[in-house]
Amino acid sequence: MSQPERDRLHWLKLARDRKMTQKQAAERMGVSQRWVRKLLRKLKRKGDRAVVHGLRGRPSNRRIAKQVRERAVELIRVEYRDFGPTLAAEYLSENYALEVSKETLRKWMMEAQLWRAKRARIGQVHVWRPRRDCFGELVQWDTSEHDWLEGRGPKLYLIGMIDDATSRALGRFVEHDTTAENMRLLWRWLERFGRPLEYYTDKAGLFQVNRPLHYNTRLEEAPPLTQIGRALKELGIGWIPAHSAPAKGRIERFFGTAQDRLVKGLRKAGVGTLEAANAYLDQVYLPRWNQRFTVEPAQASDAHRRLLAEHQLAAILSHVEERVITNDYTFQFGAQRYQILKNSIQARMRGSRLRVEVWLEGTLAARWEGRYLEITPCPMRPPSPPPQACPRKTSAAAGPRKVNRAWMEGFWERPSPPTWRAIEQSNRTS
Repeated sequence: MSQPERDRLHWLKLARDRKMTQKQAAERMGVSQRWVRKLLRKLKRKGDRAVVHGLRGRPSNRRIAKQVRERAVELIRVEYRDFGPTLAAEYLSENYALEVSKETLRKWMMEAQLWRAKRARIGQVHVWRPRRDCFGELVQWDTSEHDWLEGRGPKLYLIGMIDDATSRALGRFVEHDTTAENMRLLWRWLERFGRPLEYYTDKAGLFQVNRPLHYNTRLEEAPPLTQIGRALKELGIGWIPAHSAPAKGRIERFFGTAQDRLVKGLRKAGVGTLEAANAYLDQVYLPRWNQRFTVEPAQASDAHRRLLAEHQLAAILSHVEERVITNDYTFQFGAQRYQILKNSIQARMRGSRLRVEVWLEGTLAARWEGRYLEITPCPMRPPSPPPQACPRKTSAAAGPRKVNRAWMEGFWERPSPPTWRAIEQSNRTS
């Protein structure tokens, strides 16, 4: 008998012995006076068992059939051994039409020793930050390194973006976590939703120039921008650096869920290539994520801004550097020199700076004062021959030395002057 049932029995006995009115007993138990009178009659017939529910110890009429339980446990043991109860319940419902709640399945798996309850971890406490109000007000951006294909293919990285207000996500698999690959994902977000107000990232070298602090120097207050930092500035998008991983917890939880659900989904689909992984991500996983895990924002307005005419994504999302135009209207980029064609030459060009862009598809473009120039690579100069070293003659092959001055006549035939040791020896003998 539980403690609430013991309390109810105590109040019933007080009402039976007329030490408490039936109305007071009903208020204490939270029931009606009619129910109190019914319990008193039951107490007279059955004694203390009157407060115990009549179905206690009997199986429920709505229990799941034993055959369904055995089939579900066997499927989990064979096909979904490392699945959690929530994900296993979804796969059983989708593939085998077994409708079982995740908590019921969790109990079955624990009884079959297929699942162990996790202990709560006590760690550092972080202050909870509320979501932003509008979709597009803040987007978190990061990359996850994980064995996504479990050895069936190349090593992949998952670059992801998630909206802070709605948890709407976008991502793509890449073989290398580079600036160009991150720009390609940024391009997809901009074309699909528009320009968000701010991006929230870590302090990786892709987003911030990280320089070691020398013992006798100080870092400049405004370090130079990276290529992504420059692109965000030209697009009018703010950038916020996170000082720790828990600070951008929404994208970290997105990766944590993907490392469980996405990995197992790729395994069940037999994915082993980069192209197939991106196809499964775009067609299966992300639609499921956006359908199940997204939430309604506090405000229905969209904070994204549309792309304007001056926002040429091919030019902005590229590798950009500046070069100086020489007097012959050429400029150097890498190991190649380029010539500006005659129809693109204008006054004030010589000595000025132009913008060189390497687009994501590999095209090189040069822009001066907002106008693209026609350029052509200059022919490579033939390499100059290495300097020839003068052969040194030895004394044996040189022969008699030549005399260039008259006073040197017979110089080499003259006897050498006596040394101080010879002079000292002659003085001693004399």
